Amino acid sequence: MTNPNKKLYCLVDNHEYDLLDGNFIHELDPYVKALVKKDYADIDENSFICNEHLLHYRLRKMDTIIKNDISENRSINKRMNELLSEDNYKIVDVEKQLETTLTMGQRIADAVARFGGSWPFVLSFVGVMVVWVVINVARPFGADFDPYPFILLNLFLSMVAAIQAPLIMMSQNRASSYDRMESRNDYHVNLKSEEEIRLLHDKIDHLIQQDQPNNLEIQKMQMEMLASINTQLAQMKKEQDADKAQAEKNHQD
Repeated sequence: MTNPNKKLYCLVDNHEYDLLDGNFIHELDPYVKALVKKDYADIDENSFICNEHLLHYRLRKMDTIIKNDISENRSINKRMNELLSEDNYKIVDVEKQLETTLTMGQRIADAVARFGGSWPFVLSFVGVMVVWVVINVARPFGADFDPYPFILLNLFLSMVAAIQAPLIMMSQNRASSYDRMESRNDYHVNLKSEEEIRLLHDKIDHLIQQDQPNNLEIQKMQMEMLASINTQLAQMKKEQDADKAQAEKNHQD
C-alpha cells in the first residue's frame, strides 16, 4: 500500500509535495496527459504533477472543449443563415395571385364552366328541350316553327356545344396553370423544409453526440478538482489537529 505521507517532486516546479497533493502521469486523462507531455517531453508514466499545476492543464482541456463546441454551433448556425439568405423565392398565395390577374374572358370561361357542370344547367336544358318539343308537336298556338325532326333544335344544340367546349377548355387550362404554380410552390416549401430539418438534425446530433459527452467530461473534471480540494483540506485539517495536539502536549510537559 502506498504511503499517503510520501513526498514527491512535481515535474513542473520541482517542489516537494505529499502524495495526496497530486497525481502520477499514468493516472491522468489521455488528453491532459498529452498536454503535459507536450510541454515536458522527457517525463515518463511515473512522473508526478501537483494539483496546482494539474489544474492549469485541466482548465486548458475545458477551454478546448468549450471552443470546439462553440465553433461547431457557429458552423451550423452559419449554414442555416446561408440557406435562408440564398432563398430568393417568395412563398405566394397562388389562388389570390390568380384571382387578381383574371381577365374578363377568363372570368366568363370560369362562370360558363361552373354553370355547365351543375344540375341547374342540366335541368334547365332539359326543360327548354321539353317545352320546345311540346310546342312544335302539340301546336298550342297554331304554329310549328320547328316541326319534327326538330332540325332547328339540333342546330341550336350544336351551337351551344361548339361554344361551350372551348370555354370549358379555357377554364381547364387555367386550372392546369394553377396546379403547376401550386406544385412549384409546394416543391420549394418542401425543399426549404427539408434543408432546415436536416440542419436541425445536425444540430441535435451535435448536442447528443458531442455536447452532452463534453458536458459530462467537464463535470467529471470538476468533481476531480473538488475531490482534490477536499483531500487537501482534509490533509490540512489533519496537520492542524496534529500540530494542536503536539502543542497541547508540549504545554502539559
